[in-house]
Amino acid sequence: MNAPPPVPVPPAPGAIAGPGPAPAARSAPRPGEPLLRLALLLAASFLGVGVTMPFLPPFLAGKGLGAEAVAGVLFAGSLVRFAVGPAFGRLADRLGDGRLMLVPCAAAAALAAPMFLPAGGFLAVLAVQVVFAAAMAPLGPVGEALTLAATRRAGADYGRVRSAGSVAFILGAVGAGWLASRIGYAAMPWLLGGCYAAAALAAWALPRAEAGAPRPAPTRGGGLRRVFPLHLLRRPGFGRLVAITGLVQGSHAAYYGFSSIHWARAGHSPEAIGFLWSEGVLAEVLLFFWARPLLGRLSPRTLMLLAAGAGVLRWCALAATTEFWLLVPLQALHAVTFGVQYMGAMRWLSANAPPGEALSAQSLHAALGNTGAQAMAMLAAGALYATYGAGAFLAMAALCAVALPVAWRWREG
Repeated sequence: MNAPPPVPVPPAPGAIAGPGPAPAARSAPRPGEPLLRLALLLAASFLGVGVTMPFLPPFLAGKGLGAEAVAGVLFAGSLVRFAVGPAFGRLADRLGDGRLMLVPCAAAAALAAPMFLPAGGFLAVLAVQVVFAAAMAPLGPVGEALTLAATRRAGADYGRVRSAGSVAFILGAVGAGWLASRIGYAAMPWLLGGCYAAAALAAWALPRAEAGAPRPAPTRGGGLRRVFPLHLLRRPGFGRLVAITGLVQGSHAAYYGFSSIHWARAGHSPEAIGFLWSEGVLAEVLLFFWARPLLGRLSPRTLMLLAAGAGVLRWCALAATTEFWLLVPLQALHAVTFGVQYMGAMRWLSANAPPGEALSAQSLHAALGNTGAQAMAMLAAGALYATYGAGAFLAMAALCAVALPVAWRWREG
């Protein structure tokens, strides 16, 4: 007599969806545990970002690179993330398990980061940056897309889970600033290596994808169409969302690339600079934590308009002053220029991404709207800062001014 077929076991609440065989060796995670593991992944990834954004530019300047060379290295990193990010997101969708993409990429970033130390000269630094940027390209978009899907299934607040990444950014910026003030910027590559090693471990600890989740539909044609999900740009509202994100998030390029150098030249210490960066992200954390009651009734279009308007104010003021007591309240606007725009984009993507293509949609949006736009703006910001100094921030204000009518005419689809 044949044995009766096994009774299928339903997915554990909150488990990460995706096609693939159910694991035999691992027990099902308890409810809420997948969200905790995703929060740890975001924390480890953004800990590295908290070290990189404020202190990689002055580290590069300390190696003898001028403003335009620093901008070139940062531009190259953005260009690489722009080029490979959508392909990694598409591959992650096809694999059906984001861990298979996140673990090797985080490990590669951990190995690449210390190579900044022996790199001498522009070309050597550029080569390390290309490898490092390619390795870290999928960590943010894929991790955020997995978190977005998991919180939606669990009925949890995405902003509160995502705030773990922002808190880690603060710790990274403050810790790196404290360390740099004592032993110099040479500690930055080792810190980065440790951060991304932790991210690899956190990604490894994620639950395996459950069977039965949709895979992306087959793409007609070959070549780039199979690798890059450009067909998503034809979806109603998606192209304009990318444009708005590109203008508002791209306007942060001068801030990301040259605010630390600008403030250091004005006499502020590494600890003060780390505090300013952390204070801006702390405002972002508070926004994420209370996003549902504060922003829940506002449409993505309204959130875009708020972010663009705040950007005009923020960048004009940043061009006008380096007084610490004025920079502190100005940095609180980061919650609006970055956080409000980000939450609006995530809300739209959560509601409109095609089944089985959430990672592709998130990666394409991040590549075009964030990375690609910031790469172009960073290149311009380097030339502008080298020539006009703080006047570069006025060009960033102009980008936000252009975003206002684009957002006003956005039909969300």
